[in-house]
Amino acid sequence: MKRLLIVFLSGLSFSFGQNSIEDAIDKYNSNSVAYINVEMLNRELQSKENLILLDTRSKVEYDVSHLKNAVWVGYDEFDLNTVKYLSKTSEIIVYCSIGVRSEEIGEQLQQAGFLNVKNLYGGLFKWFNKGFKVYNLSGNTTKKVHPYNKFWGMFLINAEKSYH
Repeated sequence: MKRLLIVFLSGLSFSFGQNSIEDAIDKYNSNSVAYINVEMLNRELQSKENLILLDTRSKVEYDVSHLKNAVWVGYDEFDLNTVKYLSKTSEIIVYCSIGVRSEEIGEQLQQAGFLNVKNLYGGLFKWFNKGFKVYNLSGNTTKKVHPYNKFWGMFLINAEKSYH
């Protein structure tokens, strides 16, 4: 939560010095959770059935679009009780818009004893920008993505930005 406030307050200086998802990750993440890139995740989703995707964005963001079969766990609302049914050895991928909020949730999962947690590098934005599909609540593919806010929305390419 503290990191999210820092991200918000430093957005102005960020916009003048950095302009990529990679720059944002370098600035705001501590690399405390191993990354998985979008190409590798796409391959693993095609070959593994037991991969667990946890969406750590707000419910509003998730409702607009998310990765197929992702489970919404939230960020401010996140509670370890929502994942107590998972085995500590489950393969878990956490993601958010670019990978900052999800790193914090990944840290909490690791501290709770989960052994195989990875953070999606570049998050849903990089996934979408690479041309991989996102899904709405009806289970249909969509071009709509919630950009979190207008500042972070600059990292989305060819998306229909939806703030609701």
